[in-house]
Amino acid sequence: MASDTRAVDPKASNHRWRFFRAGGFDQVLLETGADLTSLEALDQKLWVALSCPVSGIEFDAKSLAFVDADADGHIRAPEILAAVRWAGKVLKDPDHLVHREDRLPLSAIDDGNDEGKAVLAGAKLVLSVLGMSEATEITLDDVSDTARIFSQARFNGDGIVPAKSAEDPALAAVIGEIIGSLGGENDRGGDPGVTAEAIERFYTEAKAMAEWWEAVGKPETHPFGADTAARYELFRSLNPKVEDYFQRCRLAAYDGRSAALLGPAEADYQKLAATTLRGDTEAVAGFPIAVAAAGKALPLADGLNPVYADAVRRFAAEIVLPVLGGADPLTDDGWGTIRARFAPYEAWLETKPATAVSILGEERVRTILAEDGKAALLDLVARDKAVEPEVTAIVSVERLLRYCRDLHLLANNFVSFRDFYTRKGKGTFQAGTLYLDGRSCELCVPITDIGKHAAIATLSRVCLVYCECVRRGGADKATIAAAFTAGDSDFLTVGRNGVFYDRKGQDWDATIVRILEHPISVRQAFWAPYKRLARLIGDQMQKVSAARSKAADDRAAMQAISATQSMAAGKPVPPPPPPFDVAKFAGIFAAIGLAIGAIGTMLAAVLSGILKLPWWQFPIVIAGIILLISIPSVLLAWLKLRKRNIGPILDANGWAVNARARINIPFGTSLTAAARLPENAERSLADPFAEKKRPWRLYLFLAALLAAALVLWRQGYLARWFGM
Repeated sequence: MASDTRAVDPKASNHRWRFFRAGGFDQVLLETGADLTSLEALDQKLWVALSCPVSGIEFDAKSLAFVDADADGHIRAPEILAAVRWAGKVLKDPDHLVHREDRLPLSAIDDGNDEGKAVLAGAKLVLSVLGMSEATEITLDDVSDTARIFSQARFNGDGIVPAKSAEDPALAAVIGEIIGSLGGENDRGGDPGVTAEAIERFYTEAKAMAEWWEAVGKPETHPFGADTAARYELFRSLNPKVEDYFQRCRLAAYDGRSAALLGPAEADYQKLAATTLRGDTEAVAGFPIAVAAAGKALPLADGLNPVYADAVRRFAAEIVLPVLGGADPLTDDGWGTIRARFAPYEAWLETKPATAVSILGEERVRTILAEDGKAALLDLVARDKAVEPEVTAIVSVERLLRYCRDLHLLANNFVSFRDFYTRKGKGTFQAGTLYLDGRSCELCVPITDIGKHAAIATLSRVCLVYCECVRRGGADKATIAAAFTAGDSDFLTVGRNGVFYDRKGQDWDATIVRILEHPISVRQAFWAPYKRLARLIGDQMQKVSAARSKAADDRAAMQAISATQSMAAGKPVPPPPPPFDVAKFAGIFAAIGLAIGAIGTMLAAVLSGILKLPWWQFPIVIAGIILLISIPSVLLAWLKLRKRNIGPILDANGWAVNARARINIPFGTSLTAAARLPENAERSLADPFAEKKRPWRLYLFLAALLAAALVLWRQGYLARWFGM
């Protein structure tokens, strides 16, 4: 086997470890800062776990994110060691790691190395920004709300500059317009801002728009000057209908037979006759702009589709008149001239840069370019990035404070399972407590896939009950696996309901959906054979009774059907079946009698043998018979209970449990508590609805009398007294 070549601090290798015994194996005690900082020297074969998921455990998610350096969703042993190593280097006294406090004196930070200097500088920066420059300690609350910290700082090192970072109002306005046109990104303080890339893009696109606007004054592209855009929109709106009209005229000239078919059909007018017409009636809008005919020009005043009449009159006044000198009607050639006049403008529109900067308008874009604030904006970004090391140090301050509060707790639920086995707290894998069947189960783990979890968890030899939990009317859902480690499973059935309390104290409605059957206790195993026998007898009696009832019902139904059919056919009703013939079945009765006789003979022989024993041996024989039946079941259950192991339950959740973490009988009993009356509680045994008491005293007297008679008969006194 390859040797471990990691460099280990000599002090750590000489560290004196202490262990405690729990769960059937030795677990390391981590009580001092030296214990934590010496973990590298502790053989990982002695660690309880080597990996755990960051989800599905009860632990601060942000603290886990700091430990999970590679952000792969799992905490592994090397990451625990790296966290301890870093914290031990930054702190002067590693015992701050076991105090579990969320505050730290500034004097506790070791500024004798680069990491410590950076953390101390970050802590002082935070306190300065928050207006507490004279403070001698920093808390986790001070540094956790980074949005509040960075929102009060002008620069926060992320390279994103919000409008408030610019002292010049003109630059602040440009930043706002860049965000409005191109969009922005939220900085660490939560304010929208711009990056260097956004600034470069904005000015590039603004310059392109300005160059494109240069063609506005050219007559070849703008035949109507400043009114070109508005008149082009009018032309574009009528273009499809006018082009459609002239195409119909050309088709009529091609074949005169088509002229009658190119206008609206008579049926279309009949449909309109039954409706209330408006100026924008959809059916009328679908008609041609005018009635087409071979070689016919487009009228610009009369004979127009009423839906387009106003638009055509504007078209004539604003476009036809300036271009053609007021030609009315408009000929096909005149229409071609108008289209040609707008062609350069259409071509110019197609060259428009695809940018949202145009929403600012030509005048504003030209003003921004003239002010030339690009260099000043890029300088703001550079100044923001210059404070990145200090900002990174702020994150390191939060990391250190979280390690001081949580790292010791994590180690005691990873390197050892101290909280779980000492019962002084809950393990990180315990999701809460399930109350069901008069018991409370504290070993409850959250799961996502019942089938996948059960396939591995069954190796734990623990009776697991899978429950679906819901709250707030089904808005919140969860699934848990609860371990029943005391009591019995007689009333644990699928569909039974309970209540689950999570670690926050919230209650969930819990319903059993699956059960992994395993022995729960020795007491259950002792009575299991008799319960199975009673259950078997009860089931068989129910089956026999149901079969006889069904047979009787079937016979009655067949007789009724037969009688009905006979009456319908005019035949006499068949007589009922003959009575039971005793002689016919004499052989059967004889066989049954022989069997009963044999059984009776055997029982008589056993009873006779027992009666020959001294009276004081009767209880011993009875106890021996009971033990003979129960001991195999008890022995098998005892062996399985000794093998109960929490490892497979956690392995199925993504853990890598490194030890055989057993759940023995006493420890299992502490994980599942049965209902008990409070101490000093008053209890009344009077039950007004109790069942009628049986005369047990009489039964006991008769049993004692019978036992005495047997003893006297065994000793021969009865024979001498009665002359037998």
